[in-house]
Amino acid sequence: MRSNRRRDTSVELVVRRILHARGARYRVDYRLEVGLRTRPDVVFTRARVAVYIDGCFWHGCPVHATFPVTNADYWLPKLARNIERDAASRSRLRELGWTVLSYWEHEDPQAVADDILRTVRSPHFQR
Repeated sequence: MRSNRRRDTSVELVVRRILHARGARYRVDYRLEVGLRTRPDVVFTRARVAVYIDGCFWHGCPVHATFPVTNADYWLPKLARNIERDAASRSRLRELGWTVLSYWEHEDPQAVADDILRTVRSPHFQR
């Protein structure tokens, strides 16, 4: 599993390039709170917006998730724990006052970037 990237996946890079080209400045793989085991893919610290771009396999996409047949006793609980951890982490971030945006890797990067910028640049998030 070492070859599976935790950050800088091709989809993340495309979305980040679009955001940067449109003037957005952000943090990458940034630890938000001490004790939280989550690092959003893109973070807008001033607006307190955390963005996740999840892989369909690792995070259980309802449309594209596949389930391994080989070594299923290991993989199915692991994937279930990923989904549970995602929900708990994002819930905790919301409790701490963060806006959490989640997208799947199969979504259109341009549409994802548009949605992120619409959220970050809305008057509610300006500080």
